[in-house]
Parts: sequence; C-alpha cells; structure tokens
Amino acid sequence: MKHDPYTYITVAVEPEHDPRVSVSFRTADLHVSALVVSETRPHLFLETPQGLVSISTTGAGPVTAGDLSVAHELFQAAARYLADCERLHTPDHDQSKQADPGEKAA
Repeated sequence: MKHDPYTYITVAVEPEHDPRVSVSFRTADLHVSALVVSETRPHLFLETPQGLVSISTTGAGPVTAGDLSVAHELFQAAARYLADCERLHTPDHDQSKQADPGEKAA
C-alpha cells in the first residue's frame, strides 16, 4: 500500500460550542522550530508547506506554571513519539521507496 504524505486541516463550528480546529501532519516534510521572543515568551512551531501550528504562553504573556506543565507534557509526548518511531522503523520500507517501480525491493 502506498502512503503518500498529506496535511489534513478541519474546522468545526457548531452552535453553542467554541470553534474547533484540527491539524494533522502526515508527512516527513515537517519543520519543527523553537525560539524565544523578547526574552520572555517561548514559541514552538510545527510547519509544513500546507499549514503551521504555533504554541506559546498563555495570553502571550510571561511563562506561567500552567505553561511549564504543558511544556513538560509536550516533551514527554515527543520522547514517546521518538521511541515509537525508532522501534517501528523498518529500513526495508525506506529502500522500497527508492527502488525502481518496475523492480522488486530486496
């Protein structure tokens, strides 16, 4: 089965509910970066050519205890994602993508 990369974005607006935006990056063409603005506000960016997600402090203010808690959750989730990718990665998949379509991958 071929797994082409894509970015999936939805917006749900329902009466009597806050709008909800969902962004799914299903691509290795993802740029992740972090920076600090004015030495007071850290920012984390996840970006593809089709979309951007920016994470920063509450109300664009100084770092709160809640912001620090979220940063710890992000770190732990990213570490689990890395561990799962390393565990599930198969070099055969990378080689088959590079093989000529008319040839069988070894």
